[in-house]
Amino acid sequence: MTVQLHTLPNGFRIVTEHMPGLQSASIGVWVMAGGRHERIEQNGIAHFLEHMAFKGTKRRSALQIAEAIEDVGGYMNAYTSREVTAYYARVLAADVPLALDVIADIVLNPVFDEREIEVERGVILQEIGQAMDTPDDVIFDWLQEQAYPDQPLGRTILGPAERVGAFAREDLSRFVAEQYGPGQMVLSAAGAVDHDALVREAEKLFGHLSPVISAAPAVAKFQGGEFRMVKPLEQAHFALGFEGPDYGSEEIHAAQIYSSVLGGGMSSRLFQEIREKRGLCYTIFAQAGAYVDTGMMTVYAGTSGDQLAELAMITLDEMKRAAEDLTEVEVARARVQMKAGLLMGLESPSNRAERLARMMQIWGRVPGLDEVVERIDAVTTADVRTIAEQMAVQAPAAMALYGPVEGAPSLEALQDRRAA
Repeated sequence: MTVQLHTLPNGFRIVTEHMPGLQSASIGVWVMAGGRHERIEQNGIAHFLEHMAFKGTKRRSALQIAEAIEDVGGYMNAYTSREVTAYYARVLAADVPLALDVIADIVLNPVFDEREIEVERGVILQEIGQAMDTPDDVIFDWLQEQAYPDQPLGRTILGPAERVGAFAREDLSRFVAEQYGPGQMVLSAAGAVDHDALVREAEKLFGHLSPVISAAPAVAKFQGGEFRMVKPLEQAHFALGFEGPDYGSEEIHAAQIYSSVLGGGMSSRLFQEIREKRGLCYTIFAQAGAYVDTGMMTVYAGTSGDQLAELAMITLDEMKRAAEDLTEVEVARARVQMKAGLLMGLESPSNRAERLARMMQIWGRVPGLDEVVERIDAVTTADVRTIAEQMAVQAPAAMALYGPVEGAPSLEALQDRRAA
């Protein structure tokens, strides 16, 4: 499998990977215009725009957009994150040109019909309400807000209801004009794809676009803080965040290995100590996330209100203990899990297309799988212990609590536990 890259004169990039033996392909356009690219008065507009892309273009109605892909047995979707908005489809090989044409149409030619804006506004307001009713979703938004207060990276992707309720057609058009330039886009495809044919089609569809100079998002600064909402739920939801390395850091793989050892599966320390031995929760996990310029390791657990204090303190104790007695066996297991997860995931053309696009946006190139595996294998137990000590004792921290959390310890109390 060979990755091929071509850049049009206007900066639009096409990256592909042919996967022999496949009869289908995944294709999409990834735009570097997510939640963190919004000004405060625009919060939620990137996600609103993603919804509106499917509501009609100058060439197709909303129904015709859906029928164009479903008539050939494919599917189409989109998502908005804090750093990108993606529009993608999965189709059979013969229908790749059609899928690209539809994707280009919805990205470049949305009509933003006033009636459809009102319809979709209602849908998004329902989505916001649903998120508020899903504790183990909304708690991560609150944690993000505490980690990066008063910063674009700390705001929710959906946006506040009052802003979503006020967006107008002109607001959507302005965001597109500011952020949807060819240099901010990557066309990525994997599976049964012909690179040269795709480049020719992309030149027709995107080659006329003029470059857009968009302001770089503000550099994120992890500050930390505490948020709690007391509510009579069945469970107390607990999330801790610690500043971690960014995508480009040499420490990123060590942080991922540490989070895996700590709470990445049934053999992890938190799962074994807190769930299996003490029975303090049903769900507990740790994960290391990263952005272009910052990162955060998150620990989440759901437990009863009267057991939350004990669970929180043991979590910090386990984090500190890992810095002292992390074993070669644990690190080796985490390395294998990371490599297996990476390689198994990339058997899917959709996952592979996603990786191609994100690597181009982060690195400006696509590192080979051998290079990535080498980096993972190069992480030593000493490296992981070093970052474990950083996270457990030194890194700025944030906390979010939701449910029967009246008796939960404060972040200050947890900081004292870290320092002890």
